Amino acid sequence: MSEVEIRHLRNEDEFKACVDLQRDTWGSSFSDVVPVSMLQVAVKMGGVCLGAFGPREKLLGFVFGITGLRKGELAHWSHMLAVRPEVRDQGMGKRLKLAQGDALRALGVKNVYWTFDPLVARNAHLNLNRLGVTIDEYVPDMYGRSDSDLHQLGTDRFIVRWCLEREGAEAGPGPPRRGGAVVVAPQGVGAARGPGSPADAPGGAGYTEAAIVEVLIPGDIEAVAARSAEEALAWRRTTRRAFIRLLGAGASVAGFFPDREYGRYVLVRKPGS
Repeated sequence: MSEVEIRHLRNEDEFKACVDLQRDTWGSSFSDVVPVSMLQVAVKMGGVCLGAFGPREKLLGFVFGITGLRKGELAHWSHMLAVRPEVRDQGMGKRLKLAQGDALRALGVKNVYWTFDPLVARNAHLNLNRLGVTIDEYVPDMYGRSDSDLHQLGTDRFIVRWCLEREGAEAGPGPPRRGGAVVVAPQGVGAARGPGSPADAPGGAGYTEAAIVEVLIPGDIEAVAARSAEEALAWRRTTRRAFIRLLGAGASVAGFFPDREYGRYVLVRKPGS
């Protein structure tokens, strides 16, 4: 992907291409498209809209966000990131985020916030392992009901914080898994569990007391949803319950392990929590 140029969008045609890519990504009926006028105004007021341009200036991906105040300090909310399917899994998402970070450092921004769906393994890997974000909060149905084809499982999201003052952009793959971790997964995912850890069974809320918990997600939630909406919803219900309980009990997300079949979030309890 060395022939791809990442730069600020510069004219109306490029902003229109960004709108078109939003519809291509979230569906033609997606009603939350950010229009050209708002993209342009946001950029004039300290927002950032960067595009990844390929051969013949084709827009292959973009990242967009707005700058404002959070708790009295300058901060940035990264609202959208999209990459065309034909160039996914080639590092373009990370390149866009790193370019965004460079642009925001020049503005004096120290912290960037955004959301991602906890069930999407590739996004968990990008955010936790490649960018090193911190998960601040789990919000059920953060964006309410959506008409995007990508939001058929609701809009549950992690809110994450990316500290731009941290040295380096890379993060490790999380803490090593240790024996005795309780594994949380929907009923029937027995092969993924550790011995004696039916954590989502009735009355199984005791996993909130465990020192280390692994919350499983599918390696490809889109494929699961295409195969069985009921199965995909079971993953949503189980992970929603687990994250709300664990984070509410003082645990924190310490890492993510991607795998073809299942991804694993590792949550650890803080001493005294």
